[in-house]
Amino acid sequence: MADGATARMGAPASPATSPAVTPVAGRASARPAAGGPGDGRGGGKTLRRNLEIAFFVTPALLLFLGFVVWPIIKAAQMSVYRWKGFGPMVDFVGLKNYVSVLQNEVFTDALVHNLIIVVASIAIQLPLGLGIALLLNRKMRGQGTLRTIIFVPYVLAEVIAAVVWFQLLQPKYGVIDTMLAAVGLSGPAQGFLGDPDVALFTVIVVLTWKYLGLAIILFLAGLQGVPDELYEAAQLDGAGWWDIQRRITIPLLGPTLRTWAFLSMIGSLQLFDMVWILTGGGPANSTTTMATFLVTEGTKRQNYGIAAAASVILFVVALVAALLYQYFILRRDTLGDAPRKKAKA
Repeated sequence: MADGATARMGAPASPATSPAVTPVAGRASARPAAGGPGDGRGGGKTLRRNLEIAFFVTPALLLFLGFVVWPIIKAAQMSVYRWKGFGPMVDFVGLKNYVSVLQNEVFTDALVHNLIIVVASIAIQLPLGLGIALLLNRKMRGQGTLRTIIFVPYVLAEVIAAVVWFQLLQPKYGVIDTMLAAVGLSGPAQGFLGDPDVALFTVIVVLTWKYLGLAIILFLAGLQGVPDELYEAAQLDGAGWWDIQRRITIPLLGPTLRTWAFLSMIGSLQLFDMVWILTGGGPANSTTTMATFLVTEGTKRQNYGIAAAASVILFVVALVAALLYQYFILRRDTLGDAPRKKAKA
């Protein structure tokens, strides 16, 4: 009997008589998964991330609203009133200020001058900047010094550069006229900045000197991204220097060229400080830009409604130019081959 009892004690209990034991896996599965709807940690991480984004974005957003959006709104408001700069704006004139600006010959000439500066800046600075960048991209003695010297004009403040050139271009006693007289030549009797026939082209020359360094630095940065293996392979295939530049360098430098051209276009449309100091828009409005026109109307003639309308027109012109450039030219850089693949499909 003892053996039977021992056997019964050592035998496993039957399922019917054994107590119900909950498996460990069952207990674990009863808990909500980490980060699930029942756990606050996932929501806490999301909230923390949103707070961090808001912390860093809010100051920049407030500055943008205060110094960009709000002035645009105020300019649009002022543009529909006849206002001299003091007292409340009560003389509502609607779109008459815009009509006056668009019918003003000085403003239309200023728009033409801006377009001339846009075309001239790209047409002159692009080949010059690209040629100098290709030259400086080669290994040579004093390469870093040359790059620094070329970039110095762009680093100078526009006011300083304009004042320096204003002194250099003074008639008779300026450095430029003195140098020309030394070799038996002479400049215009009124000076390069005082002759209506050459004043605008003189301003373009000064702008080229001032901003050519930016183009060269950007092109040099783009050239660093062109693999040397492509040049070596092209040389092994017997390609000449011009073929290499035309088929390898310029296509791969395309995004940089298009970005620089966009910056040059927007800067030329908004040009003010250099022209204001060099000529003030003269002589005889031959160098007036849209920016100098609106500043003259606002500060000298106290036609703040006209000036605000001109500023809104300038904003619209720059915005439309930027959107068109983005859609037709920069689009290939942002979308890549997607439009062509879509067209093939």
